[in-house]
Amino acid sequence: MIDITHKPTTLRDATATALITVSDAATIAAVKEKRVPKGDVLESARVAALFGVKKTHELIPDCHPLPIEHAECTFTVGVLEIIITMRVRTIYRTGVEVEAMHGASVAALTVYDMLKPIDKGVAIGGIRLLDKKGGKSDWKDQFDAPVKAAVLVISDSVSSGRKEDKAGEAITDRLKMLGVEVNASAVIPDEADRIAAKVQAWANNGFDLILTTGGTGLSPRDRTPEAIAPILDREVPGIMEAARSYGQERMPWAMMSRGIAGMIGRTLVITLPGSIRGAQETMDALFPFVLHVLKVQEHAFRHGQ
Repeated sequence: MIDITHKPTTLRDATATALITVSDAATIAAVKEKRVPKGDVLESARVAALFGVKKTHELIPDCHPLPIEHAECTFTVGVLEIIITMRVRTIYRTGVEVEAMHGASVAALTVYDMLKPIDKGVAIGGIRLLDKKGGKSDWKDQFDAPVKAAVLVISDSVSSGRKEDKAGEAITDRLKMLGVEVNASAVIPDEADRIAAKVQAWANNGFDLILTTGGTGLSPRDRTPEAIAPILDREVPGIMEAARSYGQERMPWAMMSRGIAGMIGRTLVITLPGSIRGAQETMDALFPFVLHVLKVQEHAFRHGQ
């Protein structure tokens, strides 16, 4: 199966439909009046749909087993048709589209099986996904102008040439994939005054987003939070709370990260760990969701607030 361990947990919602057509209005009357020899058609189909949703991962090879936290099967009965609507919801790392479609299809097969003794013209029509919500695609903001970003690598060893930069490159690559323009980058040692000066200068130059990597741990030279905190106009604690929570699920040492995030004017500043894994996981946890901060700033600026 595809690796989804890097994905954040979000509310997932999917609705699918299936169509059953019959050849005689008498068949629909028998369904409504519960005169079908095999029993209550709609109630049987509803129960079968719930089983179908829960067993999706057992039958579709690449579907992940996931917690089904809500499943609802409803029916719209017409003159010569029955429309099955299946809605599934969960809070998880992957969507429930296939679960919803599988539930609708199992319900449709159940209706077919129960009606075929009294109507040889029963047919299953299209089974399709009607709607889905959740995941990163639903949280991606559209901007009037490209987001301008800068990436600052903070490391004694990288700045001296003893070590190659990997985290900064990974951050830059991820930002470009998100459509964010990386217009500036730099490498400096773990010196608080130089860190603060560089970040402040970039903020003064109108960058929308500044990401730093390195200096958020507990070694004696890790001073990035101390350098950044005094120049922030407003701290945004929830950003790093989300990053640490995400990291804690994957690496116990994430609790020791002291990264901070906040605003300098209209510029969002986020301090990421210096390890490539820590930087990548923080990006996974925060993006593209955190870009909504910049959308709010764009809206306020456009309306003169």
